[in-house]
Amino acid sequence: MAMANSIAHPLAKPGYGKRTAPDQAPRNRADFAHLKPREATIAAFIDRLPEGAAMDAKTLAAHLPSYGQAACRTALRRLSEAGHLRRVKEHLKGEDGSAHWVTRTYFSRTPRDDAWWGPVLTGDVPTPPKPPRPTRSTAYTALASAARTDPRMTLSAADCEALEPLAMQWLERGADERTIVRALTAGLPPEVHHAAAFARRRLTDKLPPEPEPLPAPAPLRILECTVCATPGRPEALPGGVCRECRGEARPHESHGPSRAAVRTHVEQLRAINRTRKRSRA
Repeated sequence: MAMANSIAHPLAKPGYGKRTAPDQAPRNRADFAHLKPREATIAAFIDRLPEGAAMDAKTLAAHLPSYGQAACRTALRRLSEAGHLRRVKEHLKGEDGSAHWVTRTYFSRTPRDDAWWGPVLTGDVPTPPKPPRPTRSTAYTALASAARTDPRMTLSAADCEALEPLAMQWLERGADERTIVRALTAGLPPEVHHAAAFARRRLTDKLPPEPEPLPAPAPLRILECTVCATPGRPEALPGGVCRECRGEARPHESHGPSRAAVRTHVEQLRAINRTRKRSRA
């Protein structure tokens, strides 16, 4: 079956939409061979969507003319049961103090079991590696700019590269570029014979203390059913799908006292009534 065009596929609202799960295997023709044709087609379509793309049943049906919304909902449920999909609701707080819920829809080209998906619920999802530092870091720039404040602290390129790790420690402990320059140039003696050695001594002796680390609050997350979005504990949603969407009957629930308890209560009332009659007689 020909693949639908996903180039014009809409993005979801910020915070929602597709999230690619970590540790993906390279694409190959057999990625979804274990699925039925409909689910394999929809999975391959979702796999090629960009991050943040809307992937609800209504949007998928609009871009996959061969399938309606009901078919897409069923396919999403089966993809969840096969280990390709999980939906997680997360409680976020904005910089202005406001709070709101967003739904993360994680998709994995490689099928995963419930144990592998568990860390997603706790937010333990690996983040992509940070890009490498620029050629001229802030630490290097601070060292090089000290000469503009006071020519006695002119440092060569080799001096700046050698002292860069020390200046980086200052930045890691909360100092900015101006703080480093001020530490290097304030109260200089009339003559500085070796600017690099002088700078190393000051950067070492005046190094700020390490800040107290603040514990990062754990995000509040609730796993929800892939089909109907009903929240629940992971053990109540095997395969990411709730009991009702799996077609399982609810366990019998009793909403009143047992027959034995009712009989006992009636006998007690009768005994009290007989005692009252005897006392009146």
